[in-house]
Amino acid sequence: MAAVSRAFSPGAPIDGEKKKRILAAAEAIGYVSPARRTANMIAAGTITLVSGDLLNPFYPTVVDTLAQRLQETGRQLIVYALPANADVDLATDQILASRPSAIIVTSAQLTSRMTRACRQHQIKVVLLNRIQRDIRINAVACDNYQGGRDAGRIVLERGNQKIGFMGGIANTSTHAERLRGLRDVLAEAGLSIYAQASGEFDYQRGYRAGETLLSAQNPPDAIFCCNDIMALALIDVARKRGIRVPEDLAVVGFDDIPMASWNAYNLTTIRQPVERMVQEALRIIDDPAVEPDGVTRMLSGVIMRRGSA
Repeated sequence: MAAVSRAFSPGAPIDGEKKKRILAAAEAIGYVSPARRTANMIAAGTITLVSGDLLNPFYPTVVDTLAQRLQETGRQLIVYALPANADVDLATDQILASRPSAIIVTSAQLTSRMTRACRQHQIKVVLLNRIQRDIRINAVACDNYQGGRDAGRIVLERGNQKIGFMGGIANTSTHAERLRGLRDVLAEAGLSIYAQASGEFDYQRGYRAGETLLSAQNPPDAIFCCNDIMALALIDVARKRGIRVPEDLAVVGFDDIPMASWNAYNLTTIRQPVERMVQEALRIIDDPAVEPDGVTRMLSGVIMRRGSA
């Protein structure tokens, strides 16, 4: 028995060939070591969250909400933080090694390799706040198209005519659908996007994009920003240039991060229903009737009218 124990103990002294024979025999009879049984029990109650942009204040809100819901059911959360807009391949081996019961991916590109690996290990995956058309995968997202339309209507109702757009990362569904919604509602009013710049969902880049938009000879009189953090940057640029918000420039964001309601910004925005999005993601994970790649659920955002538009 001592040799068997050493075979299942990493780093324990044992002849290599003997260890191989013991492990092969254990696999043949379906034996699982006590340490592995304990690890499997822990993993059975673990959900892994993979996020590519934790510097964006929206995603810590998602992490906090998800952690609270899991604690209520006695489960655990493991968080893998990736570089912004990275693909999950960077952490695939580590993620699978922890044997989670399910994986939730936010703000990161999911690859076909990762998808196949999860199917092989029978791990259910849910995209949160993003939809990918190039792979079949479960997803839960805010209705970004309708949110773009709502943002456009807010400024149209004010009488704004020179309506600009500050975009995020072009190859993401959040950017594409919010832009499409804005374009369509403007087209219905006989207008098109007056000016456009990319802030890549980031404060510093959003600040530079704001300077580009507001330094034009005839700048926009309203700008829809693809997320709140860029909208806050735009308001800071406007202040620096002596442009009054909303009198000279209406600003609308998207997400409703905590800073949006601060008196310093008082941002009109489209609130993502984070609580409901997390609940739907967990419902997909917990429902055995849901296929590994069979569901896309879109939830309506909420217009938060404040003082910037």
